[in-house]
Amino acid sequence: MTEMLGTQHHPPPSCACDPGWRRCRQRAMSDPLLCRNAWRGHIQDPASQRLTWNKSPKSVLVIKKIRDASLLQPFKELCAYLMEENNMVVYVEKKVLEDPALLSDDHFGPVKRKFCTFREDYDDISNQIDLIICLGGDGTLLYASSLFQGSVPPVMAFHLGSLGFLTPFNFENFQSQVTQVIQGNAAVVLRSRLKVRVVKEPRGKKVAVPNGISENGVLAASLDVEVGKQAVQYQVLNEVVIDRGPSSYLSNVDVYLDGHLITTVQGDGVIVSTPTGSTAYAAAAGASMIHPNVPAIMVTPICPHSLSFRPIVVPAGVELKIMLSPEARNTAWVSFDGRKRQEIRHGDSISITTSCYPLPSICVRDPVSDWFESLAQCLHWNVRKKQAHFPEDEEDADEEGGEERAGS
Repeated sequence: MTEMLGTQHHPPPSCACDPGWRRCRQRAMSDPLLCRNAWRGHIQDPASQRLTWNKSPKSVLVIKKIRDASLLQPFKELCAYLMEENNMVVYVEKKVLEDPALLSDDHFGPVKRKFCTFREDYDDISNQIDLIICLGGDGTLLYASSLFQGSVPPVMAFHLGSLGFLTPFNFENFQSQVTQVIQGNAAVVLRSRLKVRVVKEPRGKKVAVPNGISENGVLAASLDVEVGKQAVQYQVLNEVVIDRGPSSYLSNVDVYLDGHLITTVQGDGVIVSTPTGSTAYAAAAGASMIHPNVPAIMVTPICPHSLSFRPIVVPAGVELKIMLSPEARNTAWVSFDGRKRQEIRHGDSISITTSCYPLPSICVRDPVSDWFESLAQCLHWNVRKKQAHFPEDEEDADEEGGEERAGS
């Protein structure tokens, strides 16, 4: 896999950004303290993070929103350009090519025969991809993140969906933009992810593991047993949501930080999010919006039954652990970036830390400009009609009145 190097100045706050990023990640896997300490570094200008390649990328994964007829033509144009003009190997999910509109297109046949295909949850392509290109909305970027449980190739996301907060590129002039990325002429923002470990009490139900890959794409070897319990690990880009599910009772969960109980959430649930996720569900629940370069984890209650429970931001290096309270009247439910929803019962636990594998998101301009552009265009942040200024005659009258009052 072609390596992506980060900034050539001060290392950004992630262990996957300096020229030895692969070495660091391998060491971090065996030394959790190294992973956590890697966030302690120099403060740098986010705009200095640039995409550079050790060698030109040769393989690209194209992710297209399924069942969207408006994306068929952009998808065909992009794939033909990548194969014929750049001589790249293009990977797509098998069900993308099963679209009846593509099957019946004879002109697209020569290109279609060159694709490499994969099936989610069955085929591991994480070591074969140099670049990811997304066509659709923010969901395509979240889906791309879920496919890579380790290091993630750089992601170029085109805005062809509805909101598009995480997809900054317009498709009109895609040829020149793709060429610039392939040449390494682009800025990049390293979006931190959460490493989530779900440990469950065994309940006698076996999980089918096809071809040695678990349901979340992790090798079956990661389904290990801890003191008779089953553990599964996820990489999350936006947020982990723990809620009350279909129950009419309050959710009642305990939140621990580095082993210490910090609070009990009594309400509809709690959101644990990355800075990238701060503009998603967390923003709707009243949290602040945090730039993705800020190393932090956000904890946001969902409709808490308390007037004083405000969202909080904790350092990226801490470990959060969430469990059902002993007094809980019902179970809870958890989801990861809106997927893999499952029930959490007494004795189960959810451990959350900052992952050593961020998602490198390619920018149109730079991390700061792109973020404020998304705030303005997608969320209409601080949109207000401008206050009118005083007419000149009123200003003069106010000044004269002030002078008279001062002289009296």
